Amino acid sequence: MNSMTIPGISKMTEETVYFRPAISIITPFEPKMTPKRELTNILNLTAAEVEQKLLENYPDELAMLMMQKLYVLFSNLNFSTHKKSIAIYLSPVFDKVLYLDIPVEQKIMVDESFEIRDIVYSKKQNLKYLVLLLSTKEMRMYLGDSSTFVKIVSDFCYPAHDNANKFPEQASNSSDIPERNKIALDEFLHHIDNTVGIMLNAYHLPLFILGTENILDHFRNLTKHSAAVIEYVKVSDENPTLDQLTQILEPHIADWKLVTQKDLLNQLKDAAGKSKLAVGMKDIWREAMKRNGRLLVMEKNYTYVSRHAGVDNIIYKAVNPYSKFSYVKDAIGNIIEKVLENSGDVEFVDIGLLKNYDHIALVQYDK
Repeated sequence: MNSMTIPGISKMTEETVYFRPAISIITPFEPKMTPKRELTNILNLTAAEVEQKLLENYPDELAMLMMQKLYVLFSNLNFSTHKKSIAIYLSPVFDKVLYLDIPVEQKIMVDESFEIRDIVYSKKQNLKYLVLLLSTKEMRMYLGDSSTFVKIVSDFCYPAHDNANKFPEQASNSSDIPERNKIALDEFLHHIDNTVGIMLNAYHLPLFILGTENILDHFRNLTKHSAAVIEYVKVSDENPTLDQLTQILEPHIADWKLVTQKDLLNQLKDAAGKSKLAVGMKDIWREAMKRNGRLLVMEKNYTYVSRHAGVDNIIYKAVNPYSKFSYVKDAIGNIIEKVLENSGDVEFVDIGLLKNYDHIALVQYDK
C-alpha cells in the first residue's frame, strides 16, 4: 500500500483502539549493507515473536488474519532502499511502512494503539563526534566514537619565518618576521575554519577543539562556528597519540546526554542565525507539511491539541470545549511522522530546555 495515500499513523491512533490489535515493528533494515538472506531471517524471527504475542492475547482466528497481513507486508518490502531502518504499523483495518534514515534498536509491540514516538525512543545511541586538533603548523580532524578515531582531514601551514629566505627583500628587517608569522597563522586558521564549516555541514555532530591555550584563544576569536563547539579543551602536547587523545576526551564525553543536548541547542542557534529555524507550532507545521524538516527538536512529553483548519499546511490550537470530530489529540505525532518520512531526524530533550523556543523547534533543510 502506498504510504502517501493512506491516513497518517497519528490520525489512526485515535481510532485503532476499536480495531485492535495494533502491531508496531521498528527494526534495522539496511539492504545495501546486509545480505538479503540475513534480513529475511531477521524478518522471520520477528514474525515468530509477533505471532507468539498475538496468540497469547487474542483469538487464534484473529491472530492468523494478522499474520497473513504481516507476511504480505514483508513480501512487499523494498530491498533496493538506501534507508537504515523501517517502522511497520498494522491493524485489522490499517497498515503502513515507513522507511527511515535513522539507526534503531528493534522493538516489537502488540497493543491497542500505535505510538509514532516509539520510533524516536528506539533510536540507537549515536556516540559520535568530531575532534579538531590544532597547532601553529598543523590541523587534524578526527571522527570519534566510544573506542576509535578516524582521521578525516589533515592540513599543514608554512609560517612566515619558514619562507623568509624566499623573500630576502622583505626579510631584511627581522622585526617584520613576527608580524608575518601572525598574518600567516591568521590565514591558516581562517582556512581551518572554512574546513570546519564543511565538516559540520557533512556530519552534524558535536565538535571538540583541542590545542594549547594560545592557539585555542586565537582560533576562538576568529571562528565563524563558535555556536557548534561543545568545548575547547586545553592540551600541553600539540601532537598527542590516539591513546592520549582518548584519555584527554574521556571526561568530556562521559555525560553523553549533556553533550548531545548542548549540541542540539548549538544546532538550533546556528539554524536561527541562517534563518533556517521554525519556531511555534504554526510555522513548524507548515514547514513539516512542505517536507522541509531536517531536524525536529522538542521537549519530551510535549503535546499540542489542535483543530483542523481545512488546509493541510495550516493548524490552529484547539480551545476547550472541542468536538472529537474536529480536533487532533496530538499534532506532534503528525509532525514527527512527516519529518521522518522525508529523511529528517527527531530528538527529545529534557523538559524546560527549549523554553526559549516555545518547547519545540524545527531545523529546515538547506536549499
